This record gives sequence, structure tokens and C-alpha cells, in this order.
Amino acid sequence: MKSQLSAVFLWAGDVAFFGFRVFRDALRSPREGAEIVRQVFELGWRSLPLIAAAGFAVGAVMSMHTRASLERFGAEALIPAGLALALFKETGPLVTGLLFAGRVGAGIGAELGAMRVTEQIDALESLAVDSFKFLVVTRVAACVLVLPLLTTIMNFTGIVGGFVAETAVSGMSFPLYWDRAWSLVNFVDYVPATLKTCVFGFIIGLVACYLGYNTKGGTAGVGQASTRSVVLTSILLIVSNVVLVKAIFFLFPAAK
Repeated sequence: MKSQLSAVFLWAGDVAFFGFRVFRDALRSPREGAEIVRQVFELGWRSLPLIAAAGFAVGAVMSMHTRASLERFGAEALIPAGLALALFKETGPLVTGLLFAGRVGAGIGAELGAMRVTEQIDALESLAVDSFKFLVVTRVAACVLVLPLLTTIMNFTGIVGGFVAETAVSGMSFPLYWDRAWSLVNFVDYVPATLKTCVFGFIIGLVACYLGYNTKGGTAGVGQASTRSVVLTSILLIVSNVVLVKAIFFLFPAAK
């Protein structure tokens, strides 16, 4: 038991030091702007169809469930606002983070793991390239940048999905649905919840890069790095979400 606990603390310390190196190197020149842009395209733009489709489906399902609950009390007019609040404050950021972790976390872990076991990282370093900055810092920065944008897309496609489900039942027009959806949403409901996904992006990029960059054991190690990236990032997102929600309530009391 003690040995397992020690291994957990050692792993956490290694990841924390790895994260410190990311912060330190991100502030040093050169900043590999071209590679960051490429990673934003690879990680963000290619994730867009998945996020948009998932947002539409989540919005439609939540609208149907919300209608089933609110129509008992004759409060169907609150369906758009209730859906928007649920999406913006919690469902959109968390679902986007988990989907992103599943797609991008596995990809980063497998990609860097394959580069490590095939000695491509060693080859970069032999050419005087800072492999840590070029491979790790750029990917972590891209994750931090794209996740709030993907969350925003998830939120708005969710509203569209909710509108499609609602108009199929009640025939509500889109302008009316849009006005009602924003009737109860304000700054503290949208901005802090969206910005917390920057932390989600940092966790996803950091853990996936750490596991991939330090892969051992050949091709079997690559598979383990990919699987562990998804599992660990998903768990850490859920745990960190609890802490971040409490922090938002403390910093923005109106968010309650």
C-alpha cells in the first residue's frame, strides 16, 4: 500500500515538474509560432465536426428532457433559457473537455510515444532542436487556445439542436427561441465557465504529452501511453471541474 502511494506521489511530482518546464519554456524565445498554428489546426479544426455534431445532439436531447419536466408545471416558455443555462454553465464545457480528451489526448500520447520509441525525438535533439519546446510546449499551448473556442461552438450548436427539437413539437420560431434562450443568461454564466476550459486544455495537453514524451517499452508502450492519456485526462477533468466550479462560485458570487 505504501509503495503504491509513493508511486502515485512520485508520478504527480514528475507531472508537476513537467508542467513547470512547459511554463518556463513557453516564456522563452523562440516561441515556435508556426508550429503552434499548425497544432491549432490539427487539434482544433479537425475536432470541430465531432464537437459540433455532439453539441447538436446534446442540445436536442436536453431540450426533450427539459420539456418532459417543465410541461408538468406549465413552464414550457422556460425551456430555451433552461437549456442555455445548462449548456453554458456546465454541460458544454465538461462534455467538450471529455470529447477533446478522448480524441486529442489519445492522439498526442500515441504520436509522441511513437516518436520516442522510434528515436525521432533523439534525432531532433541531435540536430540541435529543442524537442521539448517544439513537441510539448506547442501542443499544450494549442490545447489551451482551442478548447474555449470549441466549447463556444458546442454551446451554440447545442442551442440549435434544442431549437430543432423544440420547434418540431411546438412550432416555435427561431427568433423567439433565441430571445428566450438569452433571457436569463448573463456574463457570469457564460464567461467564467468557458474560460475554465483553458485549465481543461492545459490538463489534457500536459498529461498526454507527459505520457507520450516519456514512453518506454516499444510499440506496447505506445498503446499504453494512448490509453492512459484518455483515462487519466478524463478523470482529472472531472475532479478539476469540481474545484473550478467552487472557485467560480467564490470569485463570482452571482454565478450561484
